[in-house]
Amino acid sequence: MSSTATPLDWTDLDRAAVDTARVLAMDAVQKVGNGHPGTAMSLAPVAYLLYQKVMRHNPADPAWIGRDRFVLSCGHSSLTQYVQLYLGGFGLELEDIKAFRTWGSKTPGHPEYGHTAGVETTTGPLGQGIATAVGMAMAARREKGLFHPDAVDGASPFDHDVFVIASDGDLQEGVSAEASSIAGHQQLGNLTVIYDANRISIEGDTDVSFSEDVAARYAAYGWHVQHVDWTKGGNHADGAGYHEDVEGLYAAIQAARGETEKPSIIVLNTIIAWPAPNAQNTEASHGSALGDAEVAATKTLLGFDPDQTFEVRPEVLEHTCGLVARGKEAEQAWTTSYDAWASAHPAELAILERTKTRALPEGLAEALPVFPADAKGVATRSASGKTINAIAPLMPELWGGSADLAGSNNTTIEGVPSFLPAAHATHDWKADPYAGRVLHFGIREHAMGAIQNGITLHGGTRVFAGTFLQFADYMRPAVRLAALMKAPTIYVWTHDSVGLGEDGPTHQPVEHAAALRAIPHLDVVRPADANETAAAWLAVLRNTDRPAGLLLSRQNLPTFPRGEQGFNTTEHVDKGGYVLIDAEGGEPDVVLMGTGSEVQLAVAAREKLAEQGVRARVVSLPCIEWFNAQEQAYRDAVIPPTVKARVSVEAGIAQGWRELVGDAGRIVSIETFGASADATRMFTEYGITADAVVAAAQDSIAAATA
Repeated sequence: MSSTATPLDWTDLDRAAVDTARVLAMDAVQKVGNGHPGTAMSLAPVAYLLYQKVMRHNPADPAWIGRDRFVLSCGHSSLTQYVQLYLGGFGLELEDIKAFRTWGSKTPGHPEYGHTAGVETTTGPLGQGIATAVGMAMAARREKGLFHPDAVDGASPFDHDVFVIASDGDLQEGVSAEASSIAGHQQLGNLTVIYDANRISIEGDTDVSFSEDVAARYAAYGWHVQHVDWTKGGNHADGAGYHEDVEGLYAAIQAARGETEKPSIIVLNTIIAWPAPNAQNTEASHGSALGDAEVAATKTLLGFDPDQTFEVRPEVLEHTCGLVARGKEAEQAWTTSYDAWASAHPAELAILERTKTRALPEGLAEALPVFPADAKGVATRSASGKTINAIAPLMPELWGGSADLAGSNNTTIEGVPSFLPAAHATHDWKADPYAGRVLHFGIREHAMGAIQNGITLHGGTRVFAGTFLQFADYMRPAVRLAALMKAPTIYVWTHDSVGLGEDGPTHQPVEHAAALRAIPHLDVVRPADANETAAAWLAVLRNTDRPAGLLLSRQNLPTFPRGEQGFNTTEHVDKGGYVLIDAEGGEPDVVLMGTGSEVQLAVAAREKLAEQGVRARVVSLPCIEWFNAQEQAYRDAVIPPTVKARVSVEAGIAQGWRELVGDAGRIVSIETFGASADATRMFTEYGITADAVVAAAQDSIAAATA
């Protein structure tokens, strides 16, 4: 968002507040005995400048939709943010700073979304913050296109900026490179990154591992690049000539805000742990308490009482808490603009009110596609694509794409433009930087996952994105963070087993479903046929407190005759497990359970067992997480505890199934990597067949009755 440059008002009280932030950072780490004081000390003027002089936000309403967003990508320096939240009146108290990194405190070791008011995203794994911020900047632009399409640039209540503080470590991680490339391509003029180039990491001077020209790299990405050198070209080792030119940084930030066609990065040279006389510019100050003597020496240098801890002068706190009044005034001024927009855009207002709580539109369930019974069937990736396009007209907030696999993942919303600057339109893809709903991440799965998180956390829209299940490994850090934050990000992972065929073991996931199920708060959903896929999509959209991954087949799967021939409907798909087709003639002798493409094998095995006089129940378990969340009575009704003979079948490793099949149960699985061959040959060679399920059932029955 462009901004008219205004002079910086920087008083003695502001300088005192910055020094107070340094002292609080030292004392908090010293008290708990561990943490990262150095960066919080040297970044104190940067963070204070952003919170007190630059960003539009309201401490009394941290969720105000018109606020600027702030991401501390170097999450290890969490005190950089916590101290500003305390000084600015966001709800943290001095006791919270004193409780840093202790059980139950509001100030954990790294910032946690949903735990501390004012924290926009969980950071700590380096690179994730800046990548997530790219998603926030994209979401802000899409939000404006969705709710205020006729707005003049800079004149909408949906115009706001995203600010990031990033470290050397953030820019070394590959995910930041992927995301920064996308940001430049997307021309995200609402994104400003301040890169703290202090040249110190855990192993000391970054010269041992990091010597690239970061400014040149970002210029090549298409970013607006500025350089502010507080060392004045001097030697970091002795701090000679060091000057915290806050006015120069402020001018650079204003210039960045004025650049609306490119994201901006400000390369800021600092000295870690400034002005500690002995600890400055040392790796020890990066991740360890400074020690009583060094803390006392630094306090004396800054004019604080070396014998006092957590010293905050009343006049300083009164000054910094003035942000509360200024924030309220800013929100009130914004509300005038918002009210004018709301009056002129009643239809968009209705969508916004619904999306604030991620509520679904009426009629969504009725809009789901219904697939007729078909033995030849349809691939669940195709059914997913049809479902997306059936619900997209009712959910204008829904958008998504893939990591260069749109045709394979079936993730394209048809008949709408791509989310792209006009200059990047192609013969195949029309572009609209505001109204676009098709996302193109390129071959950047890791950044895709983090950007999805940023979009989700920003609010206003729902996002999905796809790649092959094998490459969920590239996304895993971002997926784990989504689960940790309980952010309802949606992943579409196709080509979900060795059934993808000739591409071979590098592309055939065998351990991935189990590995993903190991992540707490992540729903792993592997539907058995087309109608189960549609029902699974609805359940995923209804669950707004956690992420979900849809594991979908490349190959066609039979579409079961729902409500006919003994097959149940998809009514209970959202329970994660249900009886697909029951045994005939009484209680089952054995329960056959499976997911995805292997449920058809359980159905075929049921028929073969019936010919032998064995009664078999087939249970489809599209989502074990959902099933485990049901009441025990329901789970027992689906998998009776009295039936000890059980078989699971899934084209992956056995891990995780023993809990469901029990001691007498048998598991049909794949315990090695795949090979290059067609799907039919693959399943035969690896023993994922109906005959294998029959043999396992016979063995389990024998074990259960022994």
